[in-house]
Amino acid sequence: MKDNGYLSEVFGIEEILLKKDYYCEDELYHLYERNVKNCEKCRLAKGRTNIVFGEGNPKAELMFIGEGPGAEEDKQGRPFVGRAGQLLTKMIEAMKFKRSEVYIANIVKCRPPNNRAPFQDEITTCIPYLHKQVEIISPKVIVCLGSIAVSSLLNTTKAISKVRGEFRDFRGIKVMPTFHPAYLLRNPKMKKLAWEDLQKVMKLLGKL
Repeated sequence: MKDNGYLSEVFGIEEILLKKDYYCEDELYHLYERNVKNCEKCRLAKGRTNIVFGEGNPKAELMFIGEGPGAEEDKQGRPFVGRAGQLLTKMIEAMKFKRSEVYIANIVKCRPPNNRAPFQDEITTCIPYLHKQVEIISPKVIVCLGSIAVSSLLNTTKAISKVRGEFRDFRGIKVMPTFHPAYLLRNPKMKKLAWEDLQKVMKLLGKL
């Protein structure tokens, strides 16, 4: 078991969130070290600078899942740190959470070249890592950000506009599909709908 400082560095966990029971931290650490750290199972591994595993509170009641790393995320090895990430942070804070209190991850852990959408075989290869993260963290609610995250996690072909705003189920966990922050940056008028979705999550978690 690594010390708290290492866990904070790898997973973005603040010291104050580290509990005496290290089960979740330990399991995430072993998942990263044993399975993800040196993964080369798909073509995305060849072009990556860093694997973007995920970060946040390993016992979070709220988890956000996006599509995959972009250029800045690949550079830093952290999810959602570019412009879309800055908007996501504001969304989290508007929900009365700190970013360190939630957990953030992606469908794929390596950046697709030129920020293209991940191919289906890449998703199929990588998503078991995410499934394991969800199992370990066991959040009360997952917010799925964008069509790729929604279709991949919920196994649906419906457009994001058709499924957003209504809770779905993933292995007994409530899932709220909504728009990706990058989409909201391109379409500011849709922020109102996204906020309505997030308010439903807040209500469920007792934040309203």
